[in-house]
Amino acid sequence: MATTVNVATGNGDMELYDAEPEGTPRGAVIVLQEAFGVNHHIEDVTRRFAQAGYRAIAPHLFHRSGDPALEYDNFEKIMPHMQALSEAGLLEDLDVTLKYLADAGFAASRVGVVGFCMGGSVTFLAAARRALGAAVTFYGGGVTEGRFGMSPLVEMAPGLLTPWLGLFGDEDQGIPVDQVEALRTAAAKASVPTEIVRYAGAGHGFHCDARPDSYHEASARDGWSRTLEWLERHIAAG
Repeated sequence: MATTVNVATGNGDMELYDAEPEGTPRGAVIVLQEAFGVNHHIEDVTRRFAQAGYRAIAPHLFHRSGDPALEYDNFEKIMPHMQALSEAGLLEDLDVTLKYLADAGFAASRVGVVGFCMGGSVTFLAAARRALGAAVTFYGGGVTEGRFGMSPLVEMAPGLLTPWLGLFGDEDQGIPVDQVEALRTAAAKASVPTEIVRYAGAGHGFHCDARPDSYHEASARDGWSRTLEWLERHIAAG
């Protein structure tokens, strides 16, 4: 069952797309959107986590700038909403979502965060600033330059508080392989388990099956399998 609910933030209400599994949940997963908002694809991914046994929540991170319906590749329309994001606002949205899950009975140690594209960067921020059960980043940028007022990922990496898995495509033009390897080295200094997987032949957005020009089926399937294994290891089996 999936519903949309409203929760209060310091900047007005934020919608949460909430998908519940059948039976007792294995844990909870916060699904962090791509640059295109909580669209049909992100809602579908959220339901997939519910089908895998997790209570899955997708917060609408663009709520401060109107939370519009955004089309793929219309970057002229997308950029103002990306530029309106801030580290403080993103952490507030994360904390509001965690409070919603805590009220539903999920301690932070039973919550994972999984993000795609810009959501992958926000997932890294969450893993560096909050001690959660698990985190998985699909091709999150800002590795050496930072995003949304955040420090570069390589600078935050040694201080990760949450077990973190990063999934990147070797053909991603915005996240070169040398940056990925620098992030691997930096994350290895953290006190929590970290892992990076690179996919040859995959570019940015390789998991998004709603975008045929980006989707790389073999990498997407493997990444999804590894994500579920990471959650199982650090949340469901914990």
